[in-house]
This record gives sequence, structure tokens and C-alpha cells, in this order.
Amino acid sequence: MDTKADTSARSPRRPDALGVHSLDRFVFSVPELGAAERFYEAFGLDVRRDGNRLDLYAHSHPHCWGSVHANGQPKRLQYLCFGAYEEDFDPLARRIRAYGSCAPHPLSDGKGIWLRDPDGTPVQVVVAPKVSPSVKAQPGLAPPVAAGKGAAPSRSAAPRVKPRRLAHVLLFTPDVPRLLAFYTDVLGLRLSDRSGDIIAFMHAPHGSEHHLVAFAKSGAPGLHHSSWDVGSIDDIGLGAEYMRAQGYARGWGVGRHVLGSNYFYYVQDPWESWTEYSFDIDFVPVDVDWPAADHPAEDSFYVWGPSVPDDFVINREQPIPVPA
Repeated sequence: MDTKADTSARSPRRPDALGVHSLDRFVFSVPELGAAERFYEAFGLDVRRDGNRLDLYAHSHPHCWGSVHANGQPKRLQYLCFGAYEEDFDPLARRIRAYGSCAPHPLSDGKGIWLRDPDGTPVQVVVAPKVSPSVKAQPGLAPPVAAGKGAAPSRSAAPRVKPRRLAHVLLFTPDVPRLLAFYTDVLGLRLSDRSGDIIAFMHAPHGSEHHLVAFAKSGAPGLHHSSWDVGSIDDIGLGAEYMRAQGYARGWGVGRHVLGSNYFYYVQDPWESWTEYSFDIDFVPVDVDWPAADHPAEDSFYVWGPSVPDDFVINREQPIPVPA
């Protein structure tokens, strides 16, 4: 049985739109795997080591959402992989070849078709089941509380938080409008919201959360953060508290974003970028045209929460070019 075809047939598809349906995987490299393994296990992911690579899974989902390679060099985004329906792949491949395809990334499985975005980041497009949500994610079910009992667990018995899936990634870019045009014109993503040339959020046309990829202005490309869906605000707080107890004291939150509406807590990782717990993000149904808008900077970041850390938007992944 062709399970890919069956999965695609059951998933929503907007008939008037050609585009990818999911962010299938993100791949980056770090100096060595030990720090990455400790960090992502503490964060609550199912981390599986395979030689010189870590694969990142959620405990409740069979899909591999990300891979981390060790190469002895500073942390760097290597490539993104997007999934497409089988009937969309050939038209997308023709569009990609017209734009300019490239060879597969040497760390990849070589499948699908490849190109580089305007920042030089390799992008893979493959035929794959839709792993982005097709309906708005529902809160996790809290255990029932007996009459006359307190609802909160004791601190010593608080459960470990286990993210349900990858939600999105945010990339640094020197040119937000240029990257926005590329992902619109070539991969068929759609603008959700933006704030001038500072930040932009994009969703997929076939039913998607408010963003599966976003772009923030910086002097050079890079991976700012990956975001992982959890089932409640309490999960966000529990995750934040556990990460602090494990020595990952730098963070931002708990708070609530404006664009996307999700509640958040960001943990600074060993490479001084970020990983986010996210809950209750906005959803764009397959038959809805999201009213994309250009928002003032003061209305584009967060509604409430603690002050933003001074280093939150510093890109440490690649040196910023010095003007001649």
C-alpha cells in the first residue's frame, strides 16, 4: 500500500494553490554532539544518536523533525526540507528548475529537488506526508482533580514536559523582503503578517499554523530559533522551570506574542541561539485567506511578558560582514 498517497489524499489541499504543505525538517551543525544531546533531552525531546548525528523526535509523534551534525565548527544552519503533495511535486520542480536548482546537500539523503534561497541556504523539497497541522491544535488534557484536592502538583512530583511536534523555525536574513519574495514565488508559501523589513511570518496554503517559517533582519543569515508545540501554558512554565534547574538559566518569557498569538518561553541553547516552548498559536484553515498586514514595530512582538534580553536578536551564527 502506498501510505504516502493515502496520507496526502486524507489531508486538505487548496485547489487553487501550488506550494509546499509542511516544514519537514531543519538541519544544522554544532562543534560536538554532547552539549546538543544534553540540551535537547532536557528540553523534552526524544533524541536519537546515529554516529556523528542526532535526530530530534517528539515522544508522541513518529516523524523526525530535525537533525544536528557535529563537525568541530561553530553552530550553523545547514539546510531546510519542505514536504509537498505528490501531485504538486512536478509543477514545483519545474518552477524550481526555472529559478535555478542545485546539487543535494552532502549531509542529506539526496532525495527530491534542491535549490538555494537568496541567502545561500540550501532548500530541499520532497514528496512527503503532511506533518504540519490540518486543524488548530487542541490543549492537552489535564488530569481530573478530585473534589477537595489541590490542582497543582507538588514541585518534586511535577511532570516532565514533552513537546508534541516542531512548530516553526525563525531565520536571520540580511534582506527580509527578498526572502519573503523567494518563499512566496518559488515555494508557494503565503505571508501571514510582517513589520516592514524587520520581520515576516509565512504559512503554507494547504492548512497551516500562522507560521511555519519566519524571517528576522540581521547582518547575516542564520538560525535564530526552533519552536516546539506543547499542550498548555502550564507546560511552558514547567519546561522553563526544569531547564533552569538543569543549568540553562538564560531565557525569555513566559509571555504572549502578538503575531501568531502564541504563549512562549525561549531557552538559550549552548550556542547562544534559542529554542522555544510554544502553545496556542493561531491557525489558518485551508479555505481561509488570512488578512496579512504590515504592523508597527511596537505591535509586532509581544503583548505581555518580561523585558526582552539584550542579546535576544544577536546573530552569533555567522560573522556580520564589515563594509569595505
